[in-house]
Amino acid sequence: MKAVIYKKYGPPEVLTLTEIEKPVLKANEILVKIHAASVTSGDIRLRASDFPSGFWLIARIVFGIFSPRKKILGSEYAGVVEAIGPKVTKFSVGDEVFGTTSKLKSGSYSEFLAVPETGIVALKPANFNFNEAAVLPIGMLTALFLLRKAAIKNANQVLIYGASGSVGSYAVQIAKYYGAKVTAVCSGANAEMVQSLGADAAIDYKKEDFTLLEQKFDLVFDAVGKISKAKAKNILKNDGVYTSTNKYTPEKVATLHEIRELAEAGKIKPFIDKTYPLADIVAAHRYVDTGRKRGNLAIEIIS
Repeated sequence: MKAVIYKKYGPPEVLTLTEIEKPVLKANEILVKIHAASVTSGDIRLRASDFPSGFWLIARIVFGIFSPRKKILGSEYAGVVEAIGPKVTKFSVGDEVFGTTSKLKSGSYSEFLAVPETGIVALKPANFNFNEAAVLPIGMLTALFLLRKAAIKNANQVLIYGASGSVGSYAVQIAKYYGAKVTAVCSGANAEMVQSLGADAAIDYKKEDFTLLEQKFDLVFDAVGKISKAKAKNILKNDGVYTSTNKYTPEKVATLHEIRELAEAGKIKPFIDKTYPLADIVAAHRYVDTGRKRGNLAIEIIS
């Protein structure tokens, strides 16, 4: 099967499309024929070994000190179940599924993926195509968990910093789903985009310092992990809550089922900036490296 591997950390050019053996199923696994994957910020960090200084050594120990342990990147996917192991009961051949590759030995930049039926995998939203479903799990799991932990249901005024990114674009929609008024912070070029997702107002961070706003917020969500609680304190109400993607986000299959329900109910919709074929994975990573990606970037493995 075709797969993109990398044997050393570095720029996009370390990614190589090659032929490897198809996975051999274990009794409790399903074989997914992948139709689409994505490029997430996590994939970029792993490829470049670009981790925060305080966690760099720990990350290298976990992911590989001298070279990556997991040779295939790709954090999320959508595809069709092609085969099932003899002990599988939750899925059938032909099921359309989506999920994450967390704790798997392989990522999703490949034609096939073996996934334990108890993994972070679920039936994909029936109203979503494969590209749309593939870019849902990571951004939505992150935004939904962090906003709920920050008591989004009690927040009337919400500010989202980095609202035009993957997590931020989902956070805007989740906050609106819970009935909040949303102020999105992004570049002026992306104001129309975030407002199309439901933001009530957009602030261009290049022209205005949002921390000097007179308005106070119930919740400030840093969707890109670049601002501190101290910086956000000035615009928080006395009982306001600050949260950030720098916090740990557990992945649970139950949440994936909730995401599917929200998608099928028309409450969320991914914003896909660009789509690349698997053969152009280097160009896709180069584009994300520019920092200009809006929403999500899909990798089409089967067109």
